[in-house]
Amino acid sequence: MVTVSFKEKIKGIGGDASYEAKARILREQLEAKIPAGLKLPPAILEDPPLDITHIPETCGLLDAQELAITELDATAVCQKIAAGELTAVKAVTAFGKRAAIAHQLTACLVDFFLDEGIKQAQQLDEYFQKEGKVIGPFHGLPISVKGHYPVKGTVGGAGFIVNMETSTEDCDMISILRSLGAVFYVKTNQPQSLMHLESMSTYGRVLNPHNTNLTPGGSSGGESALIAMKGSCMGLGTDGGGSIRGPSAHCGIYGIRPSSRTTPTHGLLWYQHGQDGVFSSTGPMCRSARDMRLFLEVVLGANPALRDPDVFPIPLKVPDLTQKKLRVGIMMHDGVVMPHPPTIRGLNLVRAKLEASSEVEVVDYIPYDHDRGYSIIRELYYEDGGATVRRLLEEGGEDMHPLTEWVISPPYVKNHDAAQVWKLRDRRDNFRREYSDHWWSQNVDVVVCPPFQGTASRHDTAKYWGYTAIWNLLDYPGAVFPTGLVADPAIDIYQESPSPMSAADEYNISLYDAAIFKGAPVSLQTVSRKFNDGLVLAAQDVIERILKS
Repeated sequence: MVTVSFKEKIKGIGGDASYEAKARILREQLEAKIPAGLKLPPAILEDPPLDITHIPETCGLLDAQELAITELDATAVCQKIAAGELTAVKAVTAFGKRAAIAHQLTACLVDFFLDEGIKQAQQLDEYFQKEGKVIGPFHGLPISVKGHYPVKGTVGGAGFIVNMETSTEDCDMISILRSLGAVFYVKTNQPQSLMHLESMSTYGRVLNPHNTNLTPGGSSGGESALIAMKGSCMGLGTDGGGSIRGPSAHCGIYGIRPSSRTTPTHGLLWYQHGQDGVFSSTGPMCRSARDMRLFLEVVLGANPALRDPDVFPIPLKVPDLTQKKLRVGIMMHDGVVMPHPPTIRGLNLVRAKLEASSEVEVVDYIPYDHDRGYSIIRELYYEDGGATVRRLLEEGGEDMHPLTEWVISPPYVKNHDAAQVWKLRDRRDNFRREYSDHWWSQNVDVVVCPPFQGTASRHDTAKYWGYTAIWNLLDYPGAVFPTGLVADPAIDIYQESPSPMSAADEYNISLYDAAIFKGAPVSLQTVSRKFNDGLVLAAQDVIERILKS
């Protein structure tokens, strides 16, 4: 494998002279916002180790109290602030300082506005001192925000340099969270087009903190890298094909893609407004399973449907699974691409643990025509044949990233007239009905499956989204959780030469070299039918508890 310098590894997307001039200004503006007292020594940045997760603790820029605060999950931060044991200012300061360190090592940010966060936190602390109570359930909680959520006065964009902006208003999600007491301090990096399971943009290539030769995933890769570096305890992601679940899995954190149109999406920066062949979801990326539940309880409890008529007014209902035996289907593969050995090891472990438990019944889950479903959603993403993407790149003088070219290219992507769009939507709806019938025939409550065809992938190689995108097509909610395992070159090897199931599988096999993936977290995904978000959370709790017992 060719050795690449850290400076080259973290470098962003290029373009023509006009693009480069604009890109330089954007990067310099961000660089200027990182306080001088939080700059890492050049010696660290010249040649950091592949695993950079320990650097915030050892670099000397954070004191003991700040390190302790940034070890907390979001639930604990909220509890401590409500109990008067922690101030909002101390919370956002600690996470903000750690975020500045994380960015220098991973290129995870597009904007840094800690001073604004501290001002907001000061107002919340004054309210708490005066009233003796919190303003809302997220009082003082620092939340990091993916780049295409507008936050008033901050930089954001929709995947291209031509649509970068300084937002003049909060989008619905930010407005709701702000009213509940949340504090904002950073915006995070995302890929060109917002349609990669990788995160490389004008601002740089985001690196996976566990192994910087691997991607943190996309399109919410800035979030996953930041949270893995503990520069955030809760972040906002979006997911139209795997963009919450993939990055969460790659970085060993938690994330849930809720059923679409249950959480607010109005006001997000995007470039195909009105394209509703697939609905994206907004959701949390965080450090614990309980944080996923906290986020959905609080946000859905605020009844976002009162603001946005496109949101369904469906409250979160988490069932009590002590009253019934959970029936879990294990899907070892999707019939198209066989996961790499570390993921198979994780699936075998969870199967063995669940089969030994009296709480659950385990069955094999047989996937239904995932190849056909994946081909339908790939075609739905760009019904204009990718023309809009090509136009935006040309207008900005921006080089097309290889994964952008891949995602808008035939055979899946082609231009459609109105009649062809109707026909495509009909294929989608027919597939959804067939799959629903199949699910019922399997008699499962939830399915545990891979969130990707391996651990985090090598940079620029994520060319199969089937393990997440199929559930977007069906609109089935899914939560990702770490197994506690990491890729180990000593044991994660093919015992015999694998036989490819498809061309995509052949490509995936060609990417595997056990040594390259050393230390990458092994994560799994829990899925259930549409609007069963509460069941996904409850089942994931049971499965993870049994797995780690």
